[in-house]
Amino acid sequence: MHPARMIAAALPALLIASAAHAQLPVPNRDPRVRQALEHARAGEPQTIEDQIAICQIEAPPFKEQRRAEDFRRRLEALGLRNVRIDAEGNVIAERPGNPGEPVVVISGHLDTVFPEGTDVTVRREGTTLRAPGIGDDCRGLAVLLGVARALDQARVRTRGTIVFVGTVGEEGAGNLRGVRHLFSTELRDRVDYFISVDGTGLGLTKDAVGSHRYTVTYRGPGGHSYGDFGAPNPVHALGRAVAKVAEFQVPADPRVTFSVGVVEGGTSVNSIAMTASMQVDMRSVDAAALDALDARFQAAIRQALDEENARWSRGDRLVLEIDTIGIRPAGKQPADATIVRAATDAGRALGFDVPAIASSTDANIPISLGVPAVTIDGGGRGGGAHSLGEWFDTTDSHLGTQWALLFVLTLAGVR
Repeated sequence: MHPARMIAAALPALLIASAAHAQLPVPNRDPRVRQALEHARAGEPQTIEDQIAICQIEAPPFKEQRRAEDFRRRLEALGLRNVRIDAEGNVIAERPGNPGEPVVVISGHLDTVFPEGTDVTVRREGTTLRAPGIGDDCRGLAVLLGVARALDQARVRTRGTIVFVGTVGEEGAGNLRGVRHLFSTELRDRVDYFISVDGTGLGLTKDAVGSHRYTVTYRGPGGHSYGDFGAPNPVHALGRAVAKVAEFQVPADPRVTFSVGVVEGGTSVNSIAMTASMQVDMRSVDAAALDALDARFQAAIRQALDEENARWSRGDRLVLEIDTIGIRPAGKQPADATIVRAATDAGRALGFDVPAIASSTDANIPISLGVPAVTIDGGGRGGGAHSLGEWFDTTDSHLGTQWALLFVLTLAGVR
């Protein structure tokens, strides 16, 4: 195991620090690196064309295959090695370095939130591109191609190995299934640094916002609203549960949030429902605080069941079903962690400051495992993510490609 992994593995899983907080030099003065940066800038029109072409291939949740095949072909055309699609559907390609040197993964996600049949045609309006998914995350996938192309054109050789990955299942119900597979199977114990390129702008996600998501369903025999009056009602039980959740008090620091996002049930106005359900989302960057909220939530929904059953004397008792939609682990990293400093220093070398935030991304999984990981934006400007009105402004978007390039080279090293 490489020393960086050995150090990370010895740290608590939900709070990692990099090896001795070492500061890695940004190789921006190396003539070969400067040439690669120039190729990234000059090649930005091609990167944008890649972004458009990728976006116009549908990639609904759990149906990313067509986009994956296209992305695989693009990586092969750039001369990368061992290009493949793994058992989960991730696209993986390698740019080998020296044995024993760091392995750096740079990834973007293939999937979108949009259902099959969504019109993904990209419309140009001056410097602005409009289409569902154009920024999240067609931009990230295009940046990966731009980085690989610039490295090849400048003939930059790295000490470490760079692994380019297009992941599946980053969005919603995908529950990070692609990156989970990478770290449990495909690249297990191989990765020293993980970079996800996701979205637009020039920001950095250094902390992982964890989330616990559930579908809660109350079930009973149902009946007629008049003739069977006095039987427990799943809708009433659900109402009790929602009311209890709504009264939760949570800390502001660490930030903890909760929401009942979907409520369903019933068949008609004059029926006692047979089922009623809700979908609940709880989040925090602090794992212990999130677990504490989850425990209160579990108690509340069971108390609502008991109260509804105790309220009425007729009919069969209600039962409770709890299904997990997705559990994403939380985690924090120090501001002076090696990977965080490498990202911010690379940005400053290109002339901009890098604001750091917490969010839920593919980086959640490696952070929770003790592997240094961050998510960076892909440059340009954008808005309307997860909506049909999503847009991306290409003005100075080359800075995103250059940042990803310089960041990767800072971690992998140049030989």
